Amino acid sequence: MSFFNKIAGGKKKSAQSAKERLQLVLTHDRTDLTPAELEALKDELIEVISQHIEIDPDAVHIDIAREGRSQRLIADIPLRSTSRRRAR
Repeated sequence: MSFFNKIAGGKKKSAQSAKERLQLVLTHDRTDLTPAELEALKDELIEVISQHIEIDPDAVHIDIAREGRSQRLIADIPLRSTSRRRAR
């Protein structure tokens, strides 16, 4: 990998990190959830869903959306495979 590719790759990671931080701030502004509470919710969802199906935990995105006066929790959870895991 060239020096310039390493630099460009680092900027993408930095931009992605800044985007995620901004999303957390916006989510906190829209709800009563703190960023820590939202992250704990995300971790619990990953833990429970992983018991039933293989997912990519690093690619999970949780967001809060407004629809009129109500709010929705939106979870984007990429699946690794469609096979079911056996309950433990």
